[in-house]
This record gives sequence, C-alpha cells and structure tokens, in this order.
Amino acid sequence: PHEHEHRRLSDVRAIIEKARMSNKAKELALKTFGFVAEAEGKVHGMTPEEVTFHEVGALDSILDICFNCELFTRLNPDRLIVSPLPIADGHIHCAHGVIPSPAPAVQALLVGIPVRPFGAEGETVTPTGIALLKAFDAEFGPWPQMVIEKIETVYGTYVYEGVPNGATFALGKSFE
Repeated sequence: PHEHEHRRLSDVRAIIEKARMSNKAKELALKTFGFVAEAEGKVHGMTPEEVTFHEVGALDSILDICFNCELFTRLNPDRLIVSPLPIADGHIHCAHGVIPSPAPAVQALLVGIPVRPFGAEGETVTPTGIALLKAFDAEFGPWPQMVIEKIETVYGTYVYEGVPNGATFALGKSFE
C-alpha cells in the first residue's frame, strides 16, 4: 500500500529479520540498508541508527531490496562485474526537496567506485543501487572474457533526451 511512514534502520532490520527469505538474502538486505544508513548519516551528521529513511524506508522499497537480494542469492554468481557507473549532472526532486545530481548520499557511496559521464541530466544512480552493488561485492570494469549463456537489455521508463535509459545484463561462464 502507498504509505508515508518513515523508518529507522532498526525498524527496517525488524521487518527483514521477520521476512520469509533465505538467511543469505537477509544478510545482503541488511548490509544494503547499512550502506545507505551510513551514507545518509554522513550527509546529515548523525549515526546510521539515527537516520530516518524516507523513500527507501517505504514497504515497496524494502520489498524491492529484499527481492533483489533473494534473486542474487538464488543466481549465486561467482562474480558480478559492472561497468563504470553513468553519472549525470542536474537536479533531483525527493523528500528533501530539490537536490543536486548526483545526490549527496550517492556522492558518499561513490568513493572508490569507477564512474563515467552520462550525456543527460538527472538521477542515473541511486543510493540504493550503489548500496546493492556494494553488498553484492561487485567488481567494476569492462566486459569479462566469458561465454554468454543469457543476455537481456532492460529499459527504464524515464526518458533522457538523446540518451537511452537501459542496462544490459549478461550471464555466462568464464573460459579463462
């Protein structure tokens, strides 16, 4: 249901711990929320436990993160390799009002992450997206040497002027 409830890390932790999902997925979900709480805490000058989640604390966001963690656990890849993240300039409308892109929490999470420019303005990387990649121990770099078993391109609904809004996912086996 649509809701406006704001949650702290302890509230989210309680929801995840009661969820019917694998222990590994719970561990990844808790790690993901921990990364977001650390980043938000850094931005707002508070501890992760003091942070109040707005959008990411909604039940649908918690479900999205838990679903991603369960799916990743079931796929159980040996490696997750991600290209450098596309970072755009501009601004973002959120619960805090209008903020710059990349958002402050994204900036806090980007330390040590390879990025590349994106030819449009707006939000291209979210705190949750980076936190999931960190929880999944993603490696960043070019396409790996592999035999592709499945490949899909998925497009978002947001339209960037002159730039596609999609991501390609490939599953394969290394032959190195």
